[in-house]
Amino acid sequence: MRIRTTRKAKWYAAVLGLATAGTFVLSTGGASAHGYTDQPLSRQKMCAANGGTVSGCGDIQWEPQSVEGPKGFPAAGPGDGQICSANHTNFGALDQPRTPSGTAWPTTKVTGGQSYTFRWQFTASHSTTDFKYYVTKQGWNQNHALTRADLNTTPFLTVPYNGQRPPSTLSHAGTLPTGLSGHHVILGVWTIADTANAFYSCADVTF
Repeated sequence: MRIRTTRKAKWYAAVLGLATAGTFVLSTGGASAHGYTDQPLSRQKMCAANGGTVSGCGDIQWEPQSVEGPKGFPAAGPGDGQICSANHTNFGALDQPRTPSGTAWPTTKVTGGQSYTFRWQFTASHSTTDFKYYVTKQGWNQNHALTRADLNTTPFLTVPYNGQRPPSTLSHAGTLPTGLSGHHVILGVWTIADTANAFYSCADVTF
């Protein structure tokens, strides 16, 4: 009798364990996509705890891949002054014109009119509409958080992705706009096909 009870207890524990594991698989399988640009180097990647070069950024250091907000930019999407953080107040360091230590954001050197390879890193994949890239206007106001008025709101590059899921690393080439010099911000927007959201990635560059 004691043996039967023990076997029954073990069987119940095994079933419970499988049920718990099944719940975990289902919940993680439904997770949102996540990603950021590391070419040009985005602010969130610079702030990342693992391999980043900028410190004191707050929560974004643990979640550089999580700058997710409403899609539809520029007609919709994050509000002015919160574009780089995608409306996440806990990622507000990304919106500031200078790093938390008060220095200028490090920049990637680029050349207008030449081909450039943009690269995204993904920690979770998702069905994708497209990737779009915007750049600040010549003479933009560098002393405040980024707004639509600072940007040329017509993307200089659009890469359709037709509902496909990107691999863990995705590169695509495009021609950089001409007529720009000095410090600018390139905003990359990765639009998700089957949710209401997109991912935003601000990168500082010098033309």
